[in-house]
Amino acid sequence: MSLADDLLTGKRFFDVGRYDAALICFERILAQAPNQYDAMRAMVITLNAMGRAADALEVCEKARRHHGKRPEYYHLAAQSLEQLGRIDEARRAFEEAIALAPAAVHHYYGLSRLVRFRPGDFYLDKLEMLAKNIYRLSDVEKIELHFALGKAYDDLGRVEEAFHHFAAGNLLRRAQIQYDEAMWLGLFQAMQDVFTPEAIAAFHGVGDPSDVPIFVIGMPRSGTTLVEQILASHPKVFGAGEPLYLHQFLGQGLLGADFPHSLAALKPADLRRFGGTYATRLKTHAPEAARIVDKLPTNFVLAGLIHLVLPRARILHVKRDPLDTCFSCFANLFSQQIDYSYDLGELGRYYRGYAVLMEHWHRVLPPGTILDVSYERLVADFETEARRIVAHVGLEWNPDCLDFYRTDRVVHTLSAAQVREPLYARAVGRAAPYQPFLEPLRNALREG
Repeated sequence: MSLADDLLTGKRFFDVGRYDAALICFERILAQAPNQYDAMRAMVITLNAMGRAADALEVCEKARRHHGKRPEYYHLAAQSLEQLGRIDEARRAFEEAIALAPAAVHHYYGLSRLVRFRPGDFYLDKLEMLAKNIYRLSDVEKIELHFALGKAYDDLGRVEEAFHHFAAGNLLRRAQIQYDEAMWLGLFQAMQDVFTPEAIAAFHGVGDPSDVPIFVIGMPRSGTTLVEQILASHPKVFGAGEPLYLHQFLGQGLLGADFPHSLAALKPADLRRFGGTYATRLKTHAPEAARIVDKLPTNFVLAGLIHLVLPRARILHVKRDPLDTCFSCFANLFSQQIDYSYDLGELGRYYRGYAVLMEHWHRVLPPGTILDVSYERLVADFETEARRIVAHVGLEWNPDCLDFYRTDRVVHTLSAAQVREPLYARAVGRAAPYQPFLEPLRNALREG
């Protein structure tokens, strides 16, 4: 296989979330051509996606030594530093990238997520200058510029201007993607149809006995990263971020080609094997940890399956005000495939489907299986709620959980910067200033 073939294959693996396989391809290229630019860049992006930010930063530094001061390397280094919690260094790296490429919008967008804009801000002036010639930009650049300007005006309390840019960025992004709303809402309903009380009872206790996994589920922007950070501050807990293992194993057909409809045809050994495969894979992150957190929010779809294949796993469901949650999604540009978030109507209908499914899980799963964690209560009475969280996962209290923002670990979600700060209440009531613009969202949340 040629170097070009390896690069293309690696990128294809990356696009479907098979980061380990992608990494092997890029390593094979660099074994033959140690300083090949595209492979080094792809390796950094892949390592960051895997949560191996320190390794990514090392490759970045090597690339910069060989290829010189390229703005892209500063940008990638900034992303690694952000994951590592070195926020000031990340900000300076983005600023260096901007200095080298002052017309490159994505550097400004990266910086915008790490700073709070103030009146007369130098970088806001630059963004506004870029906006004067927005017609010259690609659609990707326009999207990033709109989200960066939306963030800046939001920081400044210039609500109407902020919403204008959030709406424009979302509209452009929605035009780029194919979101199958009927498929997602149909899946939510299928889970309710298949995972009946009788089905749960039929497979009670047959799964793998591991008590290592902790699942933190909910909507994006609901506080799941904060809850993971609290737990990961406990000396017996490791935070694994957002692994895709459950979804990958289902995609590989480990529970049949027609899951969830295949559930009734499965044998207890099938569920036990699936749970054991997942637990074994998860433990590779931290073999000595008593508990490991998987905080992929979308696992809420699979809460019933999780209970069957891992009956001793702990599940925490983080809830936040629906309008605050949805608007926070709408005001952010996701790197993951959160395709329902770019239209207020679709976003509201997805949220409603999620809420109905969570009500179903509470009805059919044994009492105490899922602990609901209110983001607003967590902010208002932090220690009480943090103790409740730790107790639910079966561990003794540790005061390190109160100093979650001091915990040195990799975080690779949009909340990477926020969880490095002491707890704050400014996200409560997030949507309130934007009420005049949110009628489509409110209508969608009320439908049905």
